[in-house]
Order: sequence, then C-alpha cells, then structure tokens
Amino acid sequence: MATPALSATTGHLHRQAITASIPMLASLLQDVLSRRLTAYITGVKDAKTVARWANGEITEIRDQAVEQRLRTTYEITRLLLEGDSAQTVRAWFIGLSPELGDVSPAEAIHEGQLREALAAARLFAFAG
Repeated sequence: MATPALSATTGHLHRQAITASIPMLASLLQDVLSRRLTAYITGVKDAKTVARWANGEITEIRDQAVEQRLRTTYEITRLLLEGDSAQTVRAWFIGLSPELGDVSPAEAIHEGQLREALAAARLFAFAG
C-alpha cells in the first residue's frame, strides 16, 4: 500500500505529465536522456523528431502509443530527478533492472510495459 507521501508525489507528477505540452515534455527528456534515447523509448525512428517536439515545431502527436510513452517517460524522469542527478536518471533508464526481469527501463517502455516501468521507478525512487 502506498504511503500518503508517495501518493501525493506520484499524483502530482502524474498530473504534470498529463497536462504538460509536447515541447515541455520533449525538452526535459532530450536534456536529461538525450534525443536519441528519447526517440528509442518513444518509438520514433528519427531523433530529429524529438528536437522538433522540443522546439515546438511539432505540438501534437498523432500516434497515441508514442504520446503515452513520451508522457510516461517524462513522469518517471521527473520522479527520479526528485532524488537523483540527471546522470543517475539516465543510467537508470539504460541499466538492466531486476524489477523488469533484467531488461532496461528504456526497452521496457519502448515495448509498452509502462505500468511495470513506473512501478520499477517508484521502487528505485522510494527505496533510498
């Protein structure tokens, strides 16, 4: 069962991830994770797409699955940045996660395992 502090934090971050604009989401992710990793996680073929999202050239994403992966990745990134450096957050995304069956969170999200990746991020963030 979630503690009140955990529930408040995750609820606030979830709301931010849902209400943030595409440029805001992409800008943070390209800064913390890189364009290339963000493109892989979200499932777009070209890292330049992430730059177009970040600079506001593209403000809507027509593919719901891509947008869902982008928003979930943002939510996880913000959660992890609450207690860790950008370098640690990036390492978490590319490292193998025991909670995800020794698959990286980046790959898990890319493959659509959003709930599992969120759960693994919460365990990581609140274990310390």
